[in-house]
Amino acid sequence: MAALMLGMALAAIDGTIVSTAVPQIVGDLGGFTVFSWLFSGYLLAVTVTLPLYGKLSDTFGRKPVLIAGIILFLVGSLLCAAAWNMAALIAFRIVQGLGGGALQGTIQTIAADLYPLKERPRIQARLSTVWATSSVAGPVAGGLLAGYADWRWIFLINLPVGAVALWRVVRHLQEPSRPRPATRPRVDWAGALAVFATGALLLTALVQGGVAWPWFSAPSLGLFGASALLAALTVVVERRAAEPIIPGWVWRRRTIASVNLALGAMGLLMVAPTVFLPTYAQSVLGLGPIAAEFVLSVMTLSWPVSAAFSDRVYNRIGFRRTAMLGMGAALLILLAFPLLPYPGEAWHPALLMLLLGAALGLFQLPLIVGVQSTVGWAERGTTTASVLFCRQVGQSIGAALFGAIANGVLAARLLDAPVDGLPGDLDAVARTLEDPGAVSSAAAEYLRRAVDAAVDHVYVGAAGAAALALLALITLAPRRFPVITEPSDSPTAPDPAATPTASEAAPARQDR
Repeated sequence: MAALMLGMALAAIDGTIVSTAVPQIVGDLGGFTVFSWLFSGYLLAVTVTLPLYGKLSDTFGRKPVLIAGIILFLVGSLLCAAAWNMAALIAFRIVQGLGGGALQGTIQTIAADLYPLKERPRIQARLSTVWATSSVAGPVAGGLLAGYADWRWIFLINLPVGAVALWRVVRHLQEPSRPRPATRPRVDWAGALAVFATGALLLTALVQGGVAWPWFSAPSLGLFGASALLAALTVVVERRAAEPIIPGWVWRRRTIASVNLALGAMGLLMVAPTVFLPTYAQSVLGLGPIAAEFVLSVMTLSWPVSAAFSDRVYNRIGFRRTAMLGMGAALLILLAFPLLPYPGEAWHPALLMLLLGAALGLFQLPLIVGVQSTVGWAERGTTTASVLFCRQVGQSIGAALFGAIANGVLAARLLDAPVDGLPGDLDAVARTLEDPGAVSSAAAEYLRRAVDAAVDHVYVGAAGAAALALLALITLAPRRFPVITEPSDSPTAPDPAATPTASEAAPARQDR
């Protein structure tokens, strides 16, 4: 478990530690116009490789996939530290992301393999704690290293952490032996390439649309059209494949399909607090960057605590009802945000985020534990990867959709602004409000109210995403998840030399 937590820390902290060092990186390497690809490139690589690693772990085992992912991540980190310009750094960040995709999906799968159903909430809560700690420690560590050492150390510190994780995985992780397949496993490389290309084009269109080019421009329309054609081609390729990367049963089984859609909607709504709340805290409440991050970070404090105790709820009322309870509470909390007084106090949104973290912990963990428990070992990697893939795609869609909503509200409000020449998008408005002398006090107050209105609309949109998650669970999810109890689900790994008998290998199924 320590090795898994260290491996998860590599992927978790890397998503936040770079953000505070961007000014130093740009000052050293240049490339201000493309620096956003430091994050977009990494996100693309992680997202589009999740289905591939899930299938590989089901085919060849978790351990070799995890070892390969850690090594690839560390090679990418070393290359990032040696980058000589922004283009090289972006390319090496993509290499890091290729390893990060293996870390995220495979670690979640191994945690489900090693522990029985009753212990999985505690283990998943530990992994959630890693993400919570990283969201707070990452920006702080990145700022300290960039300010007092050199930004390259942001990537170099991954090496000792990753080396320890790699050593512990190699030495301590023992997977239970499985019956050898009658035929040699085949990897659907054509399907993997099709999934990779489709995801890359779609996510590029979502991430760069409205930023690098207008939404209805030729690049956006071309990327969306090409991704639609590739998606159709992917379906054809996967239907003909003997061992498809994304099997059809992922969407034919009601339990998995409903969880995929519900967590995709959760990824959508998560954009509201993670992307827009810091801007709200700084531009409307007048907080500094550190205080603004604290308003957001309280959500990561209640999330793992709620997740750790969620088993006491779903053992009584079931996975589906527990998740519906959590998302119903999240829906009410998101709708309460626009009702906050203007300008209000910092503890107002902080309290809502504390409650939101508790609600989402009660929603997400029962669904992940529940869906992992409905499949056997040979399907668990693919199932886990599909869930994480849908959540990541939901976040990308949410960033594009809510960004357009926020900027649309701002544009409408600024038509009647008291002065001319004000910026027209959210980022530019936030930068203007950071400079007290940029505009008059009346104009600054008008801009703050415009930002407040824009973020309120985003939270209403996030509430709509919560309603979609509830709708997916109500209409698609079975009342009781068909849980499989396998003999291999034990706190200690079985003897690798042991071969299960036919009676031992037969799983038992129960509804929960």
